[in-house]
Amino acid sequence: MSSATPKYWLLKAEPDTRIVKGKDVKFSVDDFERVKTSPWEGVRNYEARNLMKEMKEGDQAVFYHSNCKVPGIAAFAEVSKEAYPDYTAWDSSHPYYDAKSDSNNPRWYMVDLSFKSRASHFIPLALLRKISEISMNDIPEELSYLDETDVHGIKRMDLVTRGRLSVQRVQEDAWRAIEKLAEKGGWDDIDLKPGKTTKSKAKTSTANAQPKAASLPKSSGTKVDPQPNTKAAASKRKREEAEADPDEAPGLRRSTRNKK
Repeated sequence: MSSATPKYWLLKAEPDTRIVKGKDVKFSVDDFERVKTSPWEGVRNYEARNLMKEMKEGDQAVFYHSNCKVPGIAAFAEVSKEAYPDYTAWDSSHPYYDAKSDSNNPRWYMVDLSFKSRASHFIPLALLRKISEISMNDIPEELSYLDETDVHGIKRMDLVTRGRLSVQRVQEDAWRAIEKLAEKGGWDDIDLKPGKTTKSKAKTSTANAQPKAASLPKSSGTKVDPQPNTKAAASKRKREEAEADPDEAPGLRRSTRNKK
């Protein structure tokens, strides 16, 4: 039964060849577009599994390229079948066989996901992180179509606050921001390296601009937020990335899917 009020999700797959137990676990946006509908098997993380069990037919999703040189959102999809036992866990020849799971007591579940469309502009993870690290007043002019709600939604995404989990919730405000980014693009000239300021002009507002600390009267009592320590933020992110979630560790990623 289709969800009356669809929820939004992000699901990851590996676009590059990687051999596990003699089988290639690659599943790119090209593969997804070709097969149209695919079971999302091979998830071996309890939190990710539980999220899939929450999914309803008609829920919307973004298809994300993971474990590659340029990770990011590549396409839009829809949940076409709700959670059912992941039978690949019982197949000893399968890359993600689990001897502790059986048909009488299934441990792992999967959904079917149907391809809808490619993102007109591939949305790199680096862009979402860049947006999450800056204030609304510092949004580059090229991204001026994003409003405050959009930016707030991106800042709260599990993708930028947690990162590693292969199945994630996406809140509606973040979903709307993703739709805008995918449709409009415009970040080709923006330096997306961590801690780098953009060369493009940021949106400015004389009404909302923060005064420099030195220009404030000493008696005003106004507090000025310190500038974020971008070097420390980048270091923190590197530490977080090193703490790989089991579902994202080598050998426990996306499974083989039919590439008809």
